Amino acid sequence: MKWLWTMGLKHKKYVYIARNDGWYVKVRVLKSRAEEESKYIVVGPKVRAPPLRAKIIKEDALPESIRNQLYMV
Repeated sequence: MKWLWTMGLKHKKYVYIARNDGWYVKVRVLKSRAEEESKYIVVGPKVRAPPLRAKIIKEDALPESIRNQLYMV
């Protein structure tokens, strides 16, 4: 069962964004891009409970264009 806890987030390439309505959305972080606008790519569906080891970022820390994409999922 140990492998269940270590799967899923791929060396900090993915984070979960906490939306203001209580849902979480999986986002890919591109480390090589310096601009905040194109650094995040929304990839996952919305979920109620993210994985236990996931890094969680609040919605308020993101640019406005990324916030709009979070609610299209």
